Amino acid sequence: MSIDAARRRYASLNFLLWLPTGLYLVPLVLLMLDRGLSVPTIALVTAGYGLTVALLELPTGGLADAIGRRPVLVASAVAGAGGLLLLGLADTIALFLASAVLRGVARALSTGPLEAWYVDTVHTHAGRDVDLTGGLAKGEVAGSLALAVGTLTGGLLPLVLDGTNTLPALAVPVLIAAGVEALRALATARLPEPPHPRPELADVVRHVPATIAAGLQVSARDRVLTRVLLAAGGAGVALGTIELLTPAWLAESAGGPTAAATYAVVAAAGFGADAVGGMVAGWAVRRCGSHARAAATGVVVSALSLLGLAGCALLRGPGAMALAGLAYCLLFVGLGAAFPAQAKLLHDRVEATERATVLSVQSLLMQVVGAVGLPLIGWQASRHGIEAGYLIGAAVLFASAALFVRLPATAPHAAAVIPPSMGEYADERRVP
Repeated sequence: MSIDAARRRYASLNFLLWLPTGLYLVPLVLLMLDRGLSVPTIALVTAGYGLTVALLELPTGGLADAIGRRPVLVASAVAGAGGLLLLGLADTIALFLASAVLRGVARALSTGPLEAWYVDTVHTHAGRDVDLTGGLAKGEVAGSLALAVGTLTGGLLPLVLDGTNTLPALAVPVLIAAGVEALRALATARLPEPPHPRPELADVVRHVPATIAAGLQVSARDRVLTRVLLAAGGAGVALGTIELLTPAWLAESAGGPTAAATYAVVAAAGFGADAVGGMVAGWAVRRCGSHARAAATGVVVSALSLLGLAGCALLRGPGAMALAGLAYCLLFVGLGAAFPAQAKLLHDRVEATERATVLSVQSLLMQVVGAVGLPLIGWQASRHGIEAGYLIGAAVLFASAALFVRLPATAPHAAAVIPPSMGEYADERRVP
């Protein structure tokens, strides 16, 4: 396979990987509300998804290195198809939880192996000195395009189909997403597997506890690094809050299919706002004078936006919707600007041999803190109104911003000991 062919295959599979997420993102909460679940119950189901991803993140990363990229990617697609099929047909809490677990397994399995396949393929045909940036960028563009297309389709399709068929309109995008996952499984099954050094599966399994312990050791040895990682947990709470409460609020205001269409437009605008935030991140660092102040400023903007959403939830009418859309976009601008500055602070504190492990810890914190906080937010929203949930999310973000106060830029540190079987390929594993 030529490098150009590998780039095309990587981009197309990345599109198929993220298209189902876009398709079911908008109907997810609305469908569960339509099937009779309360906001606190939906929060528990969402927490089940987050905890599943968190528990499997490190073990599944090593699995892809041990048995190959293709079988793990196929297993991810099969689990995703099963989870989405269940989601589209579920009518009990148990089935929704089973769907969340399957989708969590699929998400954990899909973290990293496709990018690793592309890197392996290019290195095999062009050597390790070749520039990977262009191909990786094409994959990112394809994934972003899939999310945008999927979000708009998943939101607008129920409005078009409402009342035109016997299948509930909100379930249609979810079932289409299941079909896309089945298509991804078939496309991945023919993926040529380039040769790469593989650790023994038994070694990978045996060293998972040691790898987790090493990651925690690295994270706890340095107060600056600990504070930066805890701030990621705050972002996880904020993202979970808006993904849970915004569709629920729109469902109260506009009804199922109409709410889906409205949320689709808002969510797509949010993806664009996140990109804008990333574009201004460098300017924010220069304007604020340091990465720590830039990260704090971006998080404060997002916290203020959540306060704005809380205020909008008390209002009614088109004006409230317009202001809520503006606040929603500003939230993503703030997070998009804060993440690069936060990443710089993190990478300045770690060595190359521990980088992937620390990124895994960061991802775990986002999932775990979000999963633990979300049921509380859902419970408060059900008792005191949607605005109460937004206020809790805002408070968490303000606390996260305080973590960046008076952070030094860099500090010397001693490298932690990473188990050899994991450290050998740590630089190849990239955990978002």
